[in-house]
Amino acid sequence: MILEKINNPHDLKKLTTKELRGLCREIRELIIKVVSRRGGHLASSLGAVELSVALNYCLNLPLDALIFDVGHQCYAHKILTGRRDRFHSLRQYKGISGFPNPAESDCDSFISGHASTAVSWAQGLAEAARMKKEKAKAVAVIGDGSLTGGMCFEALNNCGHSQSDVLVILNHNEMSISSSVGALSNYLNKIISAPVYNRLRNELESFLEHFSLTKKLNAHARKFEEALKGLMVPGIFFEELGFRYFGPIDGHNLGVLIPTIKNIISLKGPKLLHVVTKKGKGYKFAEENPEEFHGASPFNVETSAPLAGNSESFGEVFARKLAKLSERDNRLVAITAAMPKGTGLNIFAEKFPEKVFDVGIAEEHAVGFAAGLAKKGFKPVVAIYSTFLQRALDQIIHDVALQKLSVIFAIDRAGAVGEDGPTHHGVFDVGYLRFIPNMICLAPKDKEELEDCLEFAALSELAVSIRYPKGAAYSMGFRERVSLGKGQIIREGKDVCIIGLGSMVKNAYQAAVSLSKEGIEATIINPRFIKPLDEELFSFVGNNFKQIFIIEEGSISCGFGSAVLEFFQKEELLQKTKVNLIGFPDEFLPCASRNELFRMYRLDTQSLIARVKNTIGEKTFSKN
Repeated sequence: MILEKINNPHDLKKLTTKELRGLCREIRELIIKVVSRRGGHLASSLGAVELSVALNYCLNLPLDALIFDVGHQCYAHKILTGRRDRFHSLRQYKGISGFPNPAESDCDSFISGHASTAVSWAQGLAEAARMKKEKAKAVAVIGDGSLTGGMCFEALNNCGHSQSDVLVILNHNEMSISSSVGALSNYLNKIISAPVYNRLRNELESFLEHFSLTKKLNAHARKFEEALKGLMVPGIFFEELGFRYFGPIDGHNLGVLIPTIKNIISLKGPKLLHVVTKKGKGYKFAEENPEEFHGASPFNVETSAPLAGNSESFGEVFARKLAKLSERDNRLVAITAAMPKGTGLNIFAEKFPEKVFDVGIAEEHAVGFAAGLAKKGFKPVVAIYSTFLQRALDQIIHDVALQKLSVIFAIDRAGAVGEDGPTHHGVFDVGYLRFIPNMICLAPKDKEELEDCLEFAALSELAVSIRYPKGAAYSMGFRERVSLGKGQIIREGKDVCIIGLGSMVKNAYQAAVSLSKEGIEATIINPRFIKPLDEELFSFVGNNFKQIFIIEEGSISCGFGSAVLEFFQKEELLQKTKVNLIGFPDEFLPCASRNELFRMYRLDTQSLIARVKNTIGEKTFSKN
């Protein structure tokens, strides 16, 4: 086993090219083995194995900085940088993160889980190294999807303008390598990446700048050079931004990758190397269906079949209901930011393909685009995960709410998302949406209520957000018509009141049933509306219960419980009742399953039962 000899990137330099190819095979086998058991981002990481080996071989890590955009293609890098023996713990609590993490290794510069950030980070590191007179290199590996994000273009523009010493690797994940990527293309790129060629080019540019004849001749020479580049250089766009462009080259050919990177990295200024790779390389099922294996659940390696049954998700419930509503409301259109399947909109697209807009990894644009549609009378539904919608906060405020436009925000993965960890937990959306004027915020308790909330939103004249969790959809019953600002009492009891927001209504109800067996009768409130609050209902609660528990799958800071406390303060009810807030604390949540996180932070049913019993153990019951 070659892999057993690799404990850090410096060990790679002892291997021959043949041994490095064998190492790539072993890395792929390990990735497939672990992901099949733990789940994770399989297709993208399999596609970046040779690239990761080549970069770890050529760079001087951790002195140099290697930054993976998003980070879901970093598994080979993790294995090569001292985490091989712990790789089996991928995406588990206290195990190896599914994304780059400096707490695990000095070879990771940043925690990265959102797209389009790497070039900005790399430029910052490069400029810091320049000012500190350090020789460290900064390399950003971006996917073609990252180029759909505005932040990436902002960084490329500034790098080119500042001539920052950054190497950007554009990893183009195509299904097959195009005809332009072959022996001739590889040969030409070896030439143009060689020091002799680039020294000659620098001298030619210097000669043109200082040529003693007229500036007019200089301008003609530059026009000729630009025309020549336009004919011969496929990366003219990047050249115009101020980058030296190299490529495209085969991202699986170590014999080309290593010498090319070695030559390019020594050049000063901004450089872009375009490599073409195959998603899922080395595992035929992932090669044939890379989208299915982008974020894979545990599966059978031999058949690719998932190990657990596929239950209908809340996102799928949302999409099916949207399709039904759209049959009678032509105004409804759907927008996603590169996640049609993850949000369920692929289901909607089967029936209404012309009414679905995938804008790429560009959440800010998605919301601004929705505002334009709404202005012309359409009813756009923006379906984005909670963690990614954070990126569009200004557009929600300025482009939608301020304009009083009717846009529906379908917020998937609201709450704990499990194994993807702190970059993906959607625990902040209540806090960053409820303070916005002209915004209605909803949290349905089950799948039927999600459908009813969507129907309500379709008739609203203001912006509406609907948050729902990751996981299998379920029914609780207790269905009532959704009316603006009206909550629901789903169980009555005289001793204590438990208010569960959205997904936590189920835990609250289960706790009430168990408490009843011990002689403690709890009233269970399903608020449904985060904003506006049902003031009549909450006035009743504040006046009639000495102990109130509010449980939510989100951050307590500026959360739903805070909204209730603000109302109680305004109504001078806090001297009459004690409010106990239960939710996630003011910290970033670790990587763990949703159920593990609920137990750790006492959001599970058993912890809620214990807390209620401990709190009212002195018989501090209601006035009734």
